[in-house]
Amino acid sequence: ELMGSLRARLQSLWEERELVLQEGRECAERGRALEATVRDLCKPNELERYLMFIGDLEKVVSLLLCLSSRLARVQNAMSRIDGSTDAEEKHSLSQRHKLLSRQREDAKDLKENLDRRERVVSGILAKYLTEQQLHDYRHFVQVKTSLLIEQKDLEEQIKFFEEQLETLEQSIP
Repeated sequence: ELMGSLRARLQSLWEERELVLQEGRECAERGRALEATVRDLCKPNELERYLMFIGDLEKVVSLLLCLSSRLARVQNAMSRIDGSTDAEEKHSLSQRHKLLSRQREDAKDLKENLDRRERVVSGILAKYLTEQQLHDYRHFVQVKTSLLIEQKDLEEQIKFFEEQLETLEQSIP
């Protein structure tokens, strides 16, 4: 019964992931249309700033999500430390936690820098785009970020339930 429930939950998550991937494809299409507009209206150096920002947006958000996820797993492992955990494992977890915490702080700095760059790009685009086009640009950036977060969250949930199902299947003779 539990295995059936896990399989049903996994099926639901796979379907949800497919919807998010479809939204991602649609968002990418809007991004290409927006890029064509920016390419037509802006100076080459302004286009370059726009393209660099859009490319870095995905990288920085993905980096932050990845580091946060890894840090959460290490914190979960640290919460399971008890008297039987050997000193080497405790030390290893502590070192990984420190490293991942520093890396996440560095990634947050990158995100703050990216946010400043977004304001610059937005200012540039405001000179060329109509109010509706500017709204579309801001919506595109927001949706792109949201979809990255949603996709990462779904991947994590799927991985968790697949591991649960595998562990359960192995525990049954």
